[in-house]
Amino acid sequence: MSHAGWHDAARASITDETMSKKNAAYDESSFRVLKGLEPVRERPGMYTRTDSPMHIVQEVIDNAADEALAGFAKNIHVTLHADGSVTVADDGRGIPVGPHPEEQVPVVVLAFTRLHAGGKFDKKSGQSAYAFSGGLHGVGVAVTNALSTRVEVEVRRDGKVHHVVFSENGERTSDLRVGEACGRQTGTRVRAWPDAKYFESAKLPVAELERLLRSKAVLLPGLTVTLETEQGGAAKTWRYPLGLQGYLEEAGAGVEAVCPVYTGEKYAAADDETFAEGEGAAWALGWFVEPVCAESYVNLIPTALGGTHESGLRAGVFEAVKSFIEHHALLPRGIKLQQEDVCGRMSFILSARILDPQFQGQVKEKLNSREAVKLVSAMMRDPLEIWLNNHVDAGKAIAQLAIKQAEARLRTAQKVEKRKSSGVAVLPGKLSDCESEDTADNELFLVEGDSAGGSAKMARNKETQAILPLRGKVLNAFEVDADRLFANAEIHDIAVALGVDPHPADAPDAVLDRLRYGKAVIMSDADVDGAHIQTLLLTLFYRHFPKLIARGHVYIAMPPLYRVDVPASGKKRPAKRLYALDEGELEAIRDRLRKEGVNPDAVEIGRFKGLGEMNPEQLRETTMDPATRRVLPVVLREGAEEETKKMFTLLMAKGESAGRRGWMEEKGNLVEADV
Repeated sequence: MSHAGWHDAARASITDETMSKKNAAYDESSFRVLKGLEPVRERPGMYTRTDSPMHIVQEVIDNAADEALAGFAKNIHVTLHADGSVTVADDGRGIPVGPHPEEQVPVVVLAFTRLHAGGKFDKKSGQSAYAFSGGLHGVGVAVTNALSTRVEVEVRRDGKVHHVVFSENGERTSDLRVGEACGRQTGTRVRAWPDAKYFESAKLPVAELERLLRSKAVLLPGLTVTLETEQGGAAKTWRYPLGLQGYLEEAGAGVEAVCPVYTGEKYAAADDETFAEGEGAAWALGWFVEPVCAESYVNLIPTALGGTHESGLRAGVFEAVKSFIEHHALLPRGIKLQQEDVCGRMSFILSARILDPQFQGQVKEKLNSREAVKLVSAMMRDPLEIWLNNHVDAGKAIAQLAIKQAEARLRTAQKVEKRKSSGVAVLPGKLSDCESEDTADNELFLVEGDSAGGSAKMARNKETQAILPLRGKVLNAFEVDADRLFANAEIHDIAVALGVDPHPADAPDAVLDRLRYGKAVIMSDADVDGAHIQTLLLTLFYRHFPKLIARGHVYIAMPPLYRVDVPASGKKRPAKRLYALDEGELEAIRDRLRKEGVNPDAVEIGRFKGLGEMNPEQLRETTMDPATRRVLPVVLREGAEEETKKMFTLLMAKGESAGRRGWMEEKGNLVEADV
């Protein structure tokens, strides 16, 4: 029997004791009514995220941002304390402290102790304190209080400082204490100690918190947002006088832009027959060689999973660009544009204002309001079309990008099969195969470039080693569908040569039944480009041929960066040639030679610019001969599946360019590279 549909106000649960007794009575005493904040503590996952306290802190930050949106707060200051607590302070009007006219309880106490209570519900009478806010589910900071061991609130209002403390997860409330005078200062300061037992990790994800705080500054030009950490490190401050435009231009710095960033905003007037006064959107759009940013917000709340407002943005952009293309007769015959052709390379920041938004779930990561599609589309289509016609060069650049995407889509519309002759896959013409048919001994070298491929063919052991030269950089296959992989010639040749079809991670071992080589060795130059090619090939294997990695068939060759020629010194010490993998090994070789009494000035050191510079003998000795080479096996660390997936997504996913930028800014000092 299911009671899931019963009203929240009288939510009932059968007690554990009742369930444990097979023949226990099922009567009136079996039911429990959850009151006050108890429902939140009983089922926290219904009200907030439970992976970390991020969302309960965000509820407090959102309230401060709502004050800024209403035009009263100019500063938000967040402090991460050493004891795990968090303080959020703003200089807004301060939460009202007087008694509620009906409840006769101070309003500040109601806000922290009652679900579905706040200043954001009275929309229709025109008396709402916040016409546009994100806190529309009505649980708000009451959830913060319910899942914190202690919450301290300080309100500066009416010339006085007011204090109230909530403890024992909101069960105990101190009396509202009126303290010292504060003159004309106003604002609210909330300090919360999240209760670790309700969260998988009690630690706040600082990077996510920084993104949230930065977004508030982006969406509210003139607002200054500061994050301070007690345990050290400089405070971080965000302020964007140019708002959305400045943020998108910053995100796209270093990436080739197709056209200038376009920003605009439009909100419904009082006499609008379709939308409520003030509803509308602000946006920044940019087209880059690759997307750098795709962020949306509703009433300042970040909607990480998008929703109907993003659908409206894409619809409006598509209609405006399509109209521009038709007006200027730019579309080739036989090409029909689709929305993805126009919006696939588009970067955007969208900030929608909606009177009564409906979200998916309490954490508000996705907007569900149907009217948002029509609202955003209607608000932005005409302004964008006017901008395109006033900036014809930019409009034509966007049009050409969209047309190229449409042509590429048509070319790859059909599923691409492996090329076959008489039912047997044809081996690539550029593959120099080995003579042996013993899979365990056979090795396939995936070699960067035709030049290195030529040397490798002469350096190999023809009995067991095969060479497949790759022209240029392999396609980033992280987000390519498996049935479209073979549209790329290099990937097609790799799959055919190996004898393995693309497969998911949970595929049976039988997918390797026709594997032709026991080792697939990635052999690229020891430079930045070579590392990039390695990354692209590892992405291909990880995403589409995971069983090769899982069964230990993938290796990376480690060609040396330096050649050290040591002259002969007497009959007992003939001339010799040494190789160093990197600077560290080179220094170690120098030290050893000095200890052996070799004159440093007589030693010649050469640097290989690439595999193509090595003669076959050198390539065999350093990189291909199993007796003297160095190759690294590629393995997936046990227990690190999720971490690996996140890292590949961050580095290789198209929509993660903003995250990549942040990651590079944070970790860039750790890189050792020749630039």
